[in-house]
Amino acid sequence: MLQPLNLPPYPFKITDQDGQLSLFDEIRKRNIIITPEEWVRQHFVQYLIGQKNYPKSLIKLEGGHKLHGKQKRSDILAFNSAGDKILLVECKAPSVAIDQKVFDQVARYNIVHKIALLAVTNGLQHYYCRINFELQNYQFIEELPEYQKI
Repeated sequence: MLQPLNLPPYPFKITDQDGQLSLFDEIRKRNIIITPEEWVRQHFVQYLIGQKNYPKSLIKLEGGHKLHGKQKRSDILAFNSAGDKILLVECKAPSVAIDQKVFDQVARYNIVHKIALLAVTNGLQHYYCRINFELQNYQFIEELPEYQKI
């Protein structure tokens, strides 16, 4: 179940309770059951913290928001020190292909958030995109910028 991902490994505190694996989530400060999507989310958060220097205290996981009257959850939101949203990440299980449907989902969520930097990952493939709201266009970028460069 714990599939190797195209992200740096991290020494999670994993526990097994009656055959159900969980790990300690450093952001939410509690044990979380490991689903394939959660495995990707936890690795990507550690990538943000360890490789891209995003402060742990400025990351929110599974934040709720309303979209067209329905309750939705954003997988990962990162903020700057002023409290502005600077990154929206949509995580999928490794078995889920990153296709137009996934990009449409993150674009719909961004109607609410209005964030200039988006990421989509299934743990194996990662796509990053900058939104230019003034010109109403977007551009894919190869690498996610470090926190200090946003």
